[in-house]
Amino acid sequence: MGKANNTEKTVSKNALKRRKTLVAYSFILPNLIGFFVFTFVPIVCSLLLSFCEWDSGNPIKFVGLENFIYMFSRDGSFWISLKNTLYYTIVTVPVTMALSLFLAILMNKPLKGRVFFRSVLFFPYVASLVAIAVVWMALFNPDRGPINGLLMAIGISNPPRWAASTTWAMPTIIGLTVWKGMGYYMIVYLAALQGVSRDLYEAASLDGANKWQQFMNITWPCVTPTTFYILVLLMVSTFKSYDTMYITTQGGPGEATKVLAYHIYNSAFVSSKFGYASALAMILLLIIVAVTLVQFKFEKRFTSYL
Repeated sequence: MGKANNTEKTVSKNALKRRKTLVAYSFILPNLIGFFVFTFVPIVCSLLLSFCEWDSGNPIKFVGLENFIYMFSRDGSFWISLKNTLYYTIVTVPVTMALSLFLAILMNKPLKGRVFFRSVLFFPYVASLVAIAVVWMALFNPDRGPINGLLMAIGISNPPRWAASTTWAMPTIIGLTVWKGMGYYMIVYLAALQGVSRDLYEAASLDGANKWQQFMNITWPCVTPTTFYILVLLMVSTFKSYDTMYITTQGGPGEATKVLAYHIYNSAFVSSKFGYASALAMILLLIIVAVTLVQFKFEKRFTSYL
């Protein structure tokens, strides 16, 4: 009798466990289906297409490694766009993170009107990229923009041509990207800072630690996981960014702001070289995966060091 009751209890526990498992899977199933249909399948199709030649009007032709050979040996735009992508990423990521953390620390203080300023700083992130880009390009208009007007008013007779200059075009785009994104990352940092106990700062202050020492020994270690999260997001975002260039400079002047994602777009939808564009996309995917893996490796070492 006792064995029968134990068996029934075991069966009921297993049934309850299976039911909970099915409920859990039912919640993640829509996301898995969406990932499979809209991400995994396109990646596989793009991988297969990267070994082919196709212009969407003629039958697909298998060409093996010809797209990759052409990319590395004869496509000068690939190397220019890769260099521009690295430049864009290497500058945008640390500048955005530094400004976001600085603003988060500032907005975390009991300042008058801080809720208003948080909203103002966050607004560019939720606003339309087209609207933000139009405003930014108007500010930095080389002939009638207020920025150059101010520079000439303080004695600079030949201010930069900004987006019209091959030298200043990329810094102008980087400034736009930083302005639009830093409000969001400020909020993320702010959430992390509000989780840091004020007692730590009070104890450090009593021990004679100045503001910089408090930042290096309390603030920075506490926001390190958030910093890694923001770093990964920013790196992926900047590597695959093309919409900002498309709206503002179309990769110009010349190829000064032509990044790898924009080169992929041009190859596919302007030149109708879908096979070659897929090969470019695979290279970009490999770069992003490699950078992300390196970040995870160094994050573990850095966290263990802290």
